[in-house]
Amino acid sequence: MAAVLDVRHLSIAFPRAVPVPDLSFTIDEGETLALVGESGSGKSLTALALMRLLPRNARLGPASRILFAGRNIAQLPEPEMRRLRGRDMAMIFQEPMTSLNPVMTVGRQVAEVLELHEGLSRRAARKRAAELLDLVRIPQAHRRLDAYPHEFSGGQRQRVMIAVAIAAHPRLLIADEPTTALDVTIQAQILELLDELRRELSMALLLITHDLGVVAQWADRVIALYAGRKVEEARPQLIFGTPAHPYTQGLLAASPRLRADYHYSDGPLIEIPGSIVSAAGEEGCPFAPRCPVARDACRAAMPPLLPQGDGHFVACPVTTLREAPHGHPVGL
Repeated sequence: MAAVLDVRHLSIAFPRAVPVPDLSFTIDEGETLALVGESGSGKSLTALALMRLLPRNARLGPASRILFAGRNIAQLPEPEMRRLRGRDMAMIFQEPMTSLNPVMTVGRQVAEVLELHEGLSRRAARKRAAELLDLVRIPQAHRRLDAYPHEFSGGQRQRVMIAVAIAAHPRLLIADEPTTALDVTIQAQILELLDELRRELSMALLLITHDLGVVAQWADRVIALYAGRKVEEARPQLIFGTPAHPYTQGLLAASPRLRADYHYSDGPLIEIPGSIVSAAGEEGCPFAPRCPVARDACRAAMPPLLPQGDGHFVACPVTTLREAPHGHPVGL
């Protein structure tokens, strides 16, 4: 399939830090790509960069290219970018209560997207808004059009955000930690809904999460990010079954596991020592200071991303494929 999104040499700089120094990846039509990593690895910043919603003191590097449907939007004038957002590419943010307008009814917020990007009349947009709220399984959708965000539960607010995001049938949907504030049952419902909509609308989905169980069950392809760099990329079965990069192995060792009988493994959780520090301007692998197997070669130059076979790529000169610790993650 053709790539809906082709990101090349993305770099994001602040006055005193470069949290994303060089990142490249693609997403195909109808594909779910997951970005995983610790807090501070650059996942959410990458999402904001794709939507051109970075903070005012952040800048894209001059070599950054964000090709959406073959068009470079990295330097697109803001009026043109506003027409693109919500219509062709949309984003679901982490916390819907801060993303939805608290003094505007949810029906109006969904309808506003339809009026702006689809050219519908106010009446037609309201009717379609009710259909969208019903599509995302808001109970009694027609009666809830005039309700305000605070009158909905956390899971329902997230569904409203999804309705707003898919209103104009975007080709790309970015979901940044879409289930973080929800309980486990609601998380599963939201993820099932996103996957169903992805298939029905044939849209690409960029799923940003720290929950490896979510990734194992719902992603077609996984990229592990560390300090804004891609350290491993593979299908979930490979990256969770035989993780190759020491960082990916560390993420799995630090995550609870469910066995095939749906009981948690008795294996201990092993934390990765230290924390992420921006490695911009430094030579070598940014994970080297925390890596248990780092060598002089790791500190001398940033390892290239090399193929391991079957679509598995790893940036590590001392790569050793091994089975994931404590059994398999959820969904495998």
